[in-house]
Amino acid sequence: MQNFLQELEWRGLIHSKTAGVEEHFQSNKNVRGYIGFDPTAPSLHVGSLLPIMGLVHLQRCGHTPIAIAGGGTGMIGDPSGKTQERKLLSLEEIEANLEGIKKQLAKFLDFNTKENPATLVNNADWLTKVTMMEFLRDIGKNFSVNEMLAKDSVKNRIEQEQGMSFTEFSYSLLQSYDFLELYERYGCTLQMGGSDQWGNIVAGKDLIRRKKGAEAHGVVFPLITTSTGTKFGKTESGTVWLDAGRTSPYRFYQFWYNTVDADVMKYLKFFTLLAQERIAELEASMQAAPEKREAQTTLAREVTRTVHDETALAQALKASKIFFGGEITDVTDAELVDIFSDVPSVEISKASLEGEGMPFADLLVQAQMAKSKSDARRAIEQGGIYVNNVRAPEANKKISMNETIHGKFVLLRKGGKNYFMVKVV
Repeated sequence: MQNFLQELEWRGLIHSKTAGVEEHFQSNKNVRGYIGFDPTAPSLHVGSLLPIMGLVHLQRCGHTPIAIAGGGTGMIGDPSGKTQERKLLSLEEIEANLEGIKKQLAKFLDFNTKENPATLVNNADWLTKVTMMEFLRDIGKNFSVNEMLAKDSVKNRIEQEQGMSFTEFSYSLLQSYDFLELYERYGCTLQMGGSDQWGNIVAGKDLIRRKKGAEAHGVVFPLITTSTGTKFGKTESGTVWLDAGRTSPYRFYQFWYNTVDADVMKYLKFFTLLAQERIAELEASMQAAPEKREAQTTLAREVTRTVHDETALAQALKASKIFFGGEITDVTDAELVDIFSDVPSVEISKASLEGEGMPFADLLVQAQMAKSKSDARRAIEQGGIYVNNVRAPEANKKISMNETIHGKFVLLRKGGKNYFMVKVV
């Protein structure tokens, strides 16, 4: 069983840690540690994977992970790293979001093992029951406004024109109260999170010391940016979600497969459970033959399998093969649209393909793959045009409904992967 802090260290997952945390782990065989997740959407996104992996490593190293689904704090929203106040969600929206998050966390954490089962709690259980007077008297008096104003997350917002509401200003107190409650209820002595949570974690650690005379600790992970300085987890299509209904397994797989060489080794350490030796092998392979993209392929396979399952991974691999010229078989309409959603498309009438069909050269012109019929014929004769990933026949051939996929699509390709989708309506 690995040493938890050493495991995080070699993976580059420790940005900061409180003094004495090493000794705390040495003297406690089972440390209980927690991370909170905001229910701002019915699904977590890839940016949530790093803290999730922190809990995974904690459990694998023999300790007990606690995940907070923030039904209470989610009513306010964490201002850390935000330039403006979040939209407040209704109780119904929060409850629906919590259900989605619970299902996703269950894919990573073992809630049934006898040794150190994971625990999932909702901080609404205590935050919605404490009265304002109790909170101000018992919790609020332990916090200095001067110290709270000195926090970067507060200073940055106050200096902006819209300022910061008292609701958001109080968030740090609520998170600190969470830490105290978990200490009292579960003996939790460790809080983890992104480096932007450092101030909140230290505040909670100090509250436990003042109220209970006990030591608690914090470990924070680095905030992830790509090698180009862009925000991790964002693509041109938007956020990459863990929910297959929001981001398909194919697009999820492609997100990881498209990782640039400068980031892939870091991501293998962050987001997979591969051993140090295996990651070293992949690094050597990347240096020797980067064109094979073995590191990216392994990363995409490992994360897709974990977040979804083996069946979803197989579907993603099948879709990837189709995009790179593989045979189009056993693919649904929805999968086909998803695979080729970013390629140019045109609509043609079903009537134009009925009977003998439309001359192939005419179809290429309508699909804007060729400027003229003569241009289309030259491209076909040179062997660079494909219909449904099969090399096109002679230029004089006509394309009828027999050549459509499910009677709805004709997939055209020029060269390696310049696709055009013809939608039959």
